[in-house]
Amino acid sequence: MNQPAIPPFDVIIPARFGSSRLPGKPLADINGLPMIEHVYRRACKSNAERVLVATDDERVATVVRAFGGRVCITSADHPSGTDRLQEVAAELKLADDRIVVNVQGDEPLIPPAVIDQLAANLAAHPSSGVATLAEPIDSLADFCNPNVVKVVADGTGCAQYFSRAPIPWPRDAFANNPKQWPVGLKPRRHIGLYAYRVALLNRFVHWPVAPMEHFEALEQLRFLHHGETIQIADALAPVPGGVDTEEDLARLRGVLAGTSAE
Repeated sequence: MNQPAIPPFDVIIPARFGSSRLPGKPLADINGLPMIEHVYRRACKSNAERVLVATDDERVATVVRAFGGRVCITSADHPSGTDRLQEVAAELKLADDRIVVNVQGDEPLIPPAVIDQLAANLAAHPSSGVATLAEPIDSLADFCNPNVVKVVADGTGCAQYFSRAPIPWPRDAFANNPKQWPVGLKPRRHIGLYAYRVALLNRFVHWPVAPMEHFEALEQLRFLHHGETIQIADALAPVPGGVDTEEDLARLRGVLAGTSAE
């Protein structure tokens, strides 16, 4: 299948210094380079016309400038990375139809091709304001893990719901044997990367937290609550997990060093 054409787009990398589980995470050393530099370099290998880091901390900004990256200082009061993106888009005076890809600052192994895929998928679906990605779930442990976000889409590739609960729930199969993977079950894990049109970012920042979002603690449900269409496709390349803990950091150091991490 031919991939959609890649449109002009920007990459914005939100990078907060404060992290409850791993303070100073963007500056964590991974084999001689700060994590944010790994992410920035990966993003620069995509077809983005512009890549910049959005941070609320001068320590992060100083490091980004030191390796030659572009940075935008944003408010420290943003409740989410999406709000931070909107501030940058407004600062840059981006047009309403401009596509912006949000690459998390803790994804040092993000494949550049996946960044391009997101932008292309959104451009190919003008009725959608958001595009995101998924991948198959093939283990019962992941399917039942609330930290693995599941997504269900309709036949046109539009997300119907995101949940920390196991969806779709195989009622009859699990009634017979809840420990056996049902034949034909094909759940999908949501990958937390997004492409947005700037017009939707401008609307998002005026919306209160949605009821479903409040209970699931999933920001993307705010879009569905307001009737926005989220285009979703399986990632064309594996997207390794990000860095949330010291264990994740050790694993990434091993991977990037070309060795296995314990």
